This record gives sequence, structure tokens and C-alpha cells, in this order.
Amino acid sequence: MEFREKLQYFRRRKNLSQEALGELLGVSRQAVAKWETGAALPDVSNLVALSELFSVTLDRLLKDDGGECRTPLAASAPGTEEPLKTFLREAKRNTYAAGGAQTAPSRPGSHDFLYEKGGYTYIDTYLGGERFAGEEAMWENGVPVWAMNYAGRVLDERFSGRFLCEALLNVPEALPCRGPALYKSGEYTYTCRASGDFRWYEGHEEIFCLDFKVYECRFHGGKLA
Repeated sequence: MEFREKLQYFRRRKNLSQEALGELLGVSRQAVAKWETGAALPDVSNLVALSELFSVTLDRLLKDDGGECRTPLAASAPGTEEPLKTFLREAKRNTYAAGGAQTAPSRPGSHDFLYEKGGYTYIDTYLGGERFAGEEAMWENGVPVWAMNYAGRVLDERFSGRFLCEALLNVPEALPCRGPALYKSGEYTYTCRASGDFRWYEGHEEIFCLDFKVYECRFHGGKLA
């Protein structure tokens, strides 16, 4: 597999369009298109940025694998994951991100959100305010099947909770951990970078007001069975 093919593969895995990837790197969509057709190669600084964005080494990103990777780029997701992903995206869009009503706290001072449908249950519980930490978890017929821990903080008074909720409503299908790779509205920009797959992943999200970072959050989790 050549670099151009790997770039397209990793970009699609993160649900990024050519334009969105270009914005993250500070280059044009046309530049990304040239990289993916093999008409041009990124410079060193952009190669390093791509390596960090996709959480792969430069050697793995650049070396031609001859059509076969010694270590699979990604295992195909079992079909049983799709119902879990579908419910998880629905639950996220109907709880915190949607300004949903909180349930009774499960711990002293915690903020809890509950969503149930069919045999699935989703609970999001966190502590704190401007500095926070929490966990999202999902059960199938009473058996825990997925969980994710997160911790973050507000860095500036220009932070907008409403904007964060807007971004989180756009949780992607492929990896429904937090929000989309890129979301913009007015002066605010949200970015989310994650590595891994639904079974095991980690990442972080940030919000900028103009060019000033006002919020950050890190997360990690995956399937439990």
C-alpha cells in the first residue's frame, strides 16, 4: 500500500473530507487531493502533522507495503458492533448534547444522564464543572458492553457550552466516541482527534474561540466484551 492510498484510508477512518483535513493542516483541499492521487507529496512539517493526527509512525505512513501490511491497518468490525454504535449515537444525541434532563445523581454531587431503548441502556455521569471527569457506559440486556472515561477543563471565559453541545450532536458513525473531527460555527472551532477503533481507542477534543483555545478534554475507552 502506497502513501497516497494510506492517506486516503486514514482520512476516511477519521471521517474527514479532503477539505476538513486541509483545514486541520492549514493547506488547501486541492493540496490534499494531489497527495492522494500521487501528484505531490506533503512537506516534512505536514508529514509530521499527519503522523500525529493518525497516530501512526512516519515509517508506517510512508513505507510502501507492497499491497500488504505486515500489521493490519484495521481489523474489520464485527457486524454485532453496528447496533451498539447506532444506539450509542442516538443516546449521545438525546442526553447531554441535547440538553436532556438529568436523572438522580448516582454519587454525591454527580450529574447523571440516562437513555434507554429496547434492551440497551446508556448512562453518562460526571463530576465537577469547569474542571470535570466522568464516564459514559452502555449495557445490553443488563450486561455492560462499552465504557469510556473522560476528563477536561474550561480554559477561558469565552468558552461556550452551547457550542460544545452543538458539536457533540454531530457524533460520527464510524467511531461514536465524542464529536466530529471538525465543526465550526461563528468564532468557534471544535476539533476531535481519536486513534484506534470502536473496540479500543483514545483521543482528545479542543475548542478554539478565534485562535485562542478555551476548552480541552481527553478520553479513552472501548468495548468490554
